[in-house]
Amino acid sequence: MAQVVVRHLDEGLKQALKSRAAAHGRSMEEEIRQILRLSIAEEIPVQSALGTRMAERFASDPLDAPIPEWRDELIGPMDIGDEKPDDSA
Repeated sequence: MAQVVVRHLDEGLKQALKSRAAAHGRSMEEEIRQILRLSIAEEIPVQSALGTRMAERFASDPLDAPIPEWRDELIGPMDIGDEKPDDSA
């Protein structure tokens, strides 16, 4: 069997593990083993890469036609704040 040493556990965590182990009627070591078993048994969904997700999102609306322009939309100047550049450099 392999061994793992975990250093620098804070005292609060150690006490919580002891309390949890006592509540379950087992040693702290066995409690930690059980926590590890349960944590890796959970199925973690693997997320696709961004490009793949974008392709899947727009697969039902392929861009095989030109994108229409928006007409009669007012365009104003971009608001980048009131600060002026510092020319003293």
